[in-house]
Amino acid sequence: MMKAAQRGLSLLLLLACWQLAADTAGSRLLPPPSDVLDAILRGVASGELPHHLAVTLRRVAASFVASMAVGTAIGIALGRSTVLDRLFDGWLVLFLNLPALVVIILCFVWFGMVEATAILAVSINKIPNVAVILREGARTLDRDFLDVARVYRLGTLRTLRHVVLPQLAPYVLAAARTGLALIWKIVLVVELLGRSDGVGFQINLYFQLFDVTVILAYTFAFIAVVLAIELAVLQPLDRRVGRWRR
Repeated sequence: MMKAAQRGLSLLLLLACWQLAADTAGSRLLPPPSDVLDAILRGVASGELPHHLAVTLRRVAASFVASMAVGTAIGIALGRSTVLDRLFDGWLVLFLNLPALVVIILCFVWFGMVEATAILAVSINKIPNVAVILREGARTLDRDFLDVARVYRLGTLRTLRHVVLPQLAPYVLAAARTGLALIWKIVLVVELLGRSDGVGFQINLYFQLFDVTVILAYTFAFIAVVLAIELAVLQPLDRRVGRWRR
C-alpha cells in the first residue's frame, strides 16, 4: 500500500508540474493534461484510438515473440559454446551497433513495404540485445545441476525445462522487459516510415497538422497499455519464476 501511495503521489506531482508548465507557456504546443485526456476520450469514443492501438500492439506482440525466440536460442548457443561465441561475437557486435533506422529502411527497400517486412525489421533490431543478455545467462549456468541431469539421464528437453530455463528465467525476464520497451518504440518508427495504420502512423499524421494534443494522447494511451502489461504480466511472472530460489 505504501508503494502504491508513493507512486500515486509521484504521478500527481508530475501532472501538477505539467499543468504549471502548460499554464506558464499558454500555447497550444504544450496542452494541459485535461486537454490530452479529453483527446483520449474522444479517440476512444470514435473507435479510432482503440483501432490503431490494437494494430500497433499486434505488431509489437509478433516482433516480441520472434525476437525473444530467436535471440534466446542464439544467446544460449553462444553462451554454451566457446567456438560459436568466438565465431559470431563480431556479428553480434555489428548488429548491436547497426542503427535501427538503417535496418528499417533497408528491409523496406529489399522486401517491400508489407506487414511481414515491418515485423522482420523490428525483430532484427531486437534479436542481438536478447542474444547478448541470454549469452551472459548461459555462461553462469550451474554445472553441478547439469551434471546431475546428465547422471539421471533426463534428456535434452527435460534438462532444458527443469534445469536450464529456471536458471535463465531472470535473464529472460530482463530481456523481455528491455525488449518490450525497445520494440514498441521501433514499431512506431516502422509505422511512421512504411505503414498506413498504427500509433506511429497517427503520430506522423498529427505531426503534419501540428496537433500536439492528439500526439500526446496517442503517446500516453500506448504507454498506459505497456505499463499495464508490465504490472499485470511481467511483474507477477517475475515473482512466480523466482520462487525456486527461495
